[in-house]
Amino acid sequence: AVAQHWVAFSLGTDTAGSGRVPAALNNLVGIKPSKGLLSNRGLVPACRSLDCISIFALTVNDAQQVLDVVAEFDRQDPYSRVNPYYNSRRYGIREKQSWVMGIPQPEQLEFFGDDESAALFRAAISQAQHCGAFVKEIDFQPFIQAARLLYEGPWVAERYLATQAIYDQNPEALLPVTRKIISDGEHPSAAECFKAHYLLQEYIQAAQTIMAEVDCIVTPTIGTAYTIEQVQADPIQLNSNLGYYTNFMNLLDCAAVALPTGFKASGVGFGVTLFHRAFSDKRLLSYAFALQQHLQMPSGCYVPFAASNDDVRPSAGNGVDVVVCGAHMQGLALNWQLIERGAYLVERTKTAAAYRFYALSGDGIARPGLQRDELNGASIEVEVWRVPNENFGSFVAEIPAPLGIGKLELGNGRWCSGFICEQYALTHAQDITSYGGWREYLQREV
Repeated sequence: AVAQHWVAFSLGTDTAGSGRVPAALNNLVGIKPSKGLLSNRGLVPACRSLDCISIFALTVNDAQQVLDVVAEFDRQDPYSRVNPYYNSRRYGIREKQSWVMGIPQPEQLEFFGDDESAALFRAAISQAQHCGAFVKEIDFQPFIQAARLLYEGPWVAERYLATQAIYDQNPEALLPVTRKIISDGEHPSAAECFKAHYLLQEYIQAAQTIMAEVDCIVTPTIGTAYTIEQVQADPIQLNSNLGYYTNFMNLLDCAAVALPTGFKASGVGFGVTLFHRAFSDKRLLSYAFALQQHLQMPSGCYVPFAASNDDVRPSAGNGVDVVVCGAHMQGLALNWQLIERGAYLVERTKTAAAYRFYALSGDGIARPGLQRDELNGASIEVEVWRVPNENFGSFVAEIPAPLGIGKLELGNGRWCSGFICEQYALTHAQDITSYGGWREYLQREV
């Protein structure tokens, strides 16, 4: 409902990631607040000691306004906690322009073979650096180890307690996969419970030490995305994969904000999660707000035109074909500037073998530049988008220097309007012609 812009916000629940994973997939902001910050009275429980009411919203500002209203101590909720003053509605503005952002060591990042998501995460980190973030690699192992306890430890017993009446009296009413997960919690021993708590306390101690060294930690919200059919075929393993970056949060008593930062080529959203210790909610929102303002992405559902050999739209008089080679390509940071003007993808193709390709220096969203070089040029991957005539002028007016619109030659010899770059900007730019295209450059370098 929020992604479709029917409403400004909605409430959800988040025990293991249900307030963050859907946020990422639907291009939404998702707040997983500190445990006890929002009252759980009336919530149908999953794990009473871990459950949180979550907030879905289109923007960070909307989410923060909702949080300011609902973050109230509730004496009738035994898990409710008093919100400290420094995390109250009086706060929310960045206290400093620069901040230290922890990210997992490269070998601890998991994308489950999804190179596109890996590239989108690298691009998001690059954009955060433009917002004043300094990157510090951290040891993510304590967080990974804590995540395993949620379904492999005695906390599954809480799920059994939450569903005991129906499980004992009418187990066939539960989906087989749900019944299988809950059955593991029917007979845990007290010894197993204490052993898991001892382990968790070790992970909490290690995590607190790591978090003390950074202002927040940033991870992908999900490492990859699956279709409904894929999850139905292997629900336990694939849901476990989706929880790689979310399952530890409540066990380690963290606050988190999921923020959309890009789109996959399929149109499915991709985002990152900023998290830290309990009652850092407002500080996390301030960092998320700065990044969202910088990215200027469209909000909610995004359904791109998926081009294939059978789907390429025919030529039409009411439109200007524009060749794009960087951030305006399908699913990337500025593609919304085309989508919201009613433009659609005509084809994916390559330029003539007569261009050098550069990554431009400077602040803001990373951009490339093309320079024609008939002697030493190469073919560069591009997309052709058809922009309605009435919206072409406003599109061109938003293009910042040193970029502009000129004429580019495609591999079939056709000349189209497209992005060109002023010569002066190439002096300090990185030659990335060998990558053959912007997506490949992002996957390998950003």
